[in-house]
Amino acid sequence: MIKRRRKYIFILCILFAITLVLAFCNLSIGEKNYSLDQVIKTILGLSDEGSYIIAKLRLPRTITAILCGIAFGVAGNIFQTLLNNPLASPDIIGVSSGSTAAAVYCILFLNLNRNIVSIISVFAGILVAILIYRISYVGSFSTSRLVLVGIGFQAFFTAIVNWMVMKAAEYDVPTAMRWMTGNLNGIVTDSLPLLFIVVVVCLLSIIALRHGMQSLALGDQVAIILGVRINLVRTTLIICSVLLIAFATSISGPIASIAFLSGPIAAKICGRNQSNIISSGLVGAILVLGGDFIGQNLLSTRYPVGVITGILGAPYLIYLLISQNKKGNI
Repeated sequence: MIKRRRKYIFILCILFAITLVLAFCNLSIGEKNYSLDQVIKTILGLSDEGSYIIAKLRLPRTITAILCGIAFGVAGNIFQTLLNNPLASPDIIGVSSGSTAAAVYCILFLNLNRNIVSIISVFAGILVAILIYRISYVGSFSTSRLVLVGIGFQAFFTAIVNWMVMKAAEYDVPTAMRWMTGNLNGIVTDSLPLLFIVVVVCLLSIIALRHGMQSLALGDQVAIILGVRINLVRTTLIICSVLLIAFATSISGPIASIAFLSGPIAAKICGRNQSNIISSGLVGAILVLGGDFIGQNLLSTRYPVGVITGILGAPYLIYLLISQNKKGNI
């Protein structure tokens, strides 16, 4: 009876999250100037009213916000679950720092276009993630070692980025800074198909391995007893998470705190005993859509989405550090 009730609550939470996503989509695409029926007719090709603004500007921006939110949210939840550490977010342990450093170098010193910057950013992120994993894997896998190595990489690449900003020409710095904060401006339709494919394939792979992930969260010994091939499952989950982070970062930049916040919020809403893969992705999409809408419409000055989400994440990080310190975990 209790299990059935939890299942119903979980389904209701998922439906509520989907409703919020659709509501923010309506606000982001339609905004003040277009009604929902005008937006739908334009998307279906039944009306030319506002076709350029909706189809070329707002729709790609909204779809990118959803896909990047899902990617960051799911990847953050995977890292926090596998490493059993609420601080193990990709943007804290250095997974996204390689992408950021490579993109900033391409923008400041090579003056490459956005598509090439995205490709280089993806490969750099994957390479850095492999280095972090290999350096932390000494005889056996250690979550604490991986977190420490990741934080070291994060500090190193942050210093490199700061140095590049100091050395770059002044007129190139604003472009790099906008990318570094996480920005949905200038998104083009051409960049969406590949991101969509990566998000769908990785998400389906992660969902297929959700039982193995839940077993790994209980410890390697328990997972082995339950028949889980721990190295294969862990490696596959990390690869999928790194791909999600790398591709999302290459398109929108490192949107702050989404990977960090999505998992804990989903767990609070849906319960920690549930598989929060889908709910974390939906929460990530809500945070990105909501942050972008607030930054573009509700403040006196337009701010990139990363500024708004970073403001949301900072108090939670302080709270988490205090609570973990009281528990003696740090």
